[in-house]
Amino acid sequence: MKRVFVYSHDTFGLGNIRRMLAICEHLIDADKNLSILLITGSPVIHNLRLPPRLDYIKLPCLTRSAYEGYEVKYLGTELDETIRLRSDLILSAVANFKPDVMLIDKKPYGVKNELMMALNYAQLHLPKTRVALVLRDILDSTERTIPVWRKNGYFDAINLFFDQVLVMGAPEVFDLRAEYDWPESAAEKVSFCGYLQRRQTNQSRRQVRETWRVANQEKLVLVTPGGGQDGFEILSTYLDGLEQSPLPERRSILVSGPEMPTAQKEFLQRAAAKFPNATFCEFTNDLMNVMNAADLVISMGGYNTVCELLSLNKRAIVIPRVRPAREQLIRAERMAARGLFSFIHPDQLTPSKLQFAVATELSRANVSAAAFPKLNMNALSAIASSLSIGVSEPAPAQTKTVVRFNSFAPAAVAFA
Repeated sequence: MKRVFVYSHDTFGLGNIRRMLAICEHLIDADKNLSILLITGSPVIHNLRLPPRLDYIKLPCLTRSAYEGYEVKYLGTELDETIRLRSDLILSAVANFKPDVMLIDKKPYGVKNELMMALNYAQLHLPKTRVALVLRDILDSTERTIPVWRKNGYFDAINLFFDQVLVMGAPEVFDLRAEYDWPESAAEKVSFCGYLQRRQTNQSRRQVRETWRVANQEKLVLVTPGGGQDGFEILSTYLDGLEQSPLPERRSILVSGPEMPTAQKEFLQRAAAKFPNATFCEFTNDLMNVMNAADLVISMGGYNTVCELLSLNKRAIVIPRVRPAREQLIRAERMAARGLFSFIHPDQLTPSKLQFAVATELSRANVSAAAFPKLNMNALSAIASSLSIGVSEPAPAQTKTVVRFNSFAPAAVAFA
């Protein structure tokens, strides 16, 4: 069996773990002789569907406390000792699993340099192991990203430890090499793979609408803030707008996400109960099908959600997260400028503005899918090809320099 080790730190929301699982599922489908060990701090990994030949090690949870700041989520232990525990678990996994490929999500050294020992071990003891860094299209603003990457030595990490940098995006939307001033030695390892095409839905639009009791003449609006940890404002603003201007031929489905605080979910459930044409739920395994059945989607601007919208050619109003990182705002601005969806800045979000945007988009909802601008959506197959998974001959391993470390040191469419 070929062995792939996947690291996904996921300290906030569902985005990283869902993205890495999508890659894992595609790799397993591409190669029946493949085994994947996923190591993650995601608190919801046990709730997600896992394919055969994939297993996981759950790290103690961390959560973001500020930009580039972290706290221990559950254990009540100090951050430093929890990072040491996580680092030891990662090192043990690499040493015992002996992967042929290591896929590292987002941070070259992991959270607080917790990957340092494992990367160094692979250099010393697994010289044939290919190591690839997987990055989404946009990390954060230029002003924040460049100093963080230089301070943390991430460009040096790419030069020393990584064979490839696989970017799930398109340079015509955002070329991180230029935007983040990558040195030539690191930029040479970058491959733009395109965006992540989400799996096609397994139910027809008509079937889903029947399941959710949406009448033929009704317009269906799906409101979903992803994991939901910071999505209360979007859902509550939408419900406030319904109270101001309810439309009898509109049906609304609101999905809070499993990470929304209980008190907020209970408040929204009571508020949604006032409207006979609104349905509130915490979570659905059927979200992609519901999105496909909707005439309009209101969402945040996370990478996965945007890829789902692009995969379905779906009309959408994106309300991006702008703090602590500006990644979602940049993505929303760049893609709205290409006519892919509209967006509202959260600082300008009001019930009346959102309802106006909804009415505007619903009046345009029957535009043919052929009219939507097209982006490269072949990230999964490009990643598999780059790793020589699903092809007959493995790519030759590059010669690596062994480095020993003794510590952890290291013009948009917008409703303005």
